[in-house]
Amino acid sequence: MLIAFNKPFGVLCQFTDRSQPPRPTLAGFGLPKDVYPAGRLDHDSEGLLLLTDDGGLAHRLTDPRHKQPKTYWVQVEGDPRGEQLQALRDGVLLNDGPTRPAKVRRIEPAPALWPRDPPVRFRKTVPDAWLEIVISEGRNRQARRMTAAVGLPTLRLVRVASGPHRLHGPDGAPLAPGEWREVGR
Repeated sequence: MLIAFNKPFGVLCQFTDRSQPPRPTLAGFGLPKDVYPAGRLDHDSEGLLLLTDDGGLAHRLTDPRHKQPKTYWVQVEGDPRGEQLQALRDGVLLNDGPTRPAKVRRIEPAPALWPRDPPVRFRKTVPDAWLEIVISEGRNRQARRMTAAVGLPTLRLVRVASGPHRLHGPDGAPLAPGEWREVGR
């Protein structure tokens, strides 16, 4: 079984949390028994999280050797210049080494997404923009670190695809935050 889940902002990619006070986890969304996340999505990121009950499938979806592309819509602070976008396309140097080149394009107009709770801070004097970033690595907070490295801090990050699996259904509408559906393998 493979599940596509729209992970809301602030939810941990695990079923339990021992911290005090406990934080929201996957346990609160009525997911089928015996499924586990195939990969991770930070608590402050949103969007597509795949879950499966098949360990081999989870490995194929997450192992960097399989180079499954992951697509993110990223709201950044600032107005991206051509050289900043090119630096992302070429790969940037992070503290754990250089990244592979990314596919990057500006999204105009901004994508139609659900409101985030809490909302992203708005500053009248600082512009923001949306980028689509496709990477084939799975480093910790990689997309956020890449945009920061080129001077474009991330304000909001939504994963919209992982390999062939999409947050948006056949009708073109995305799953609402907290919703899930079974998808093909």
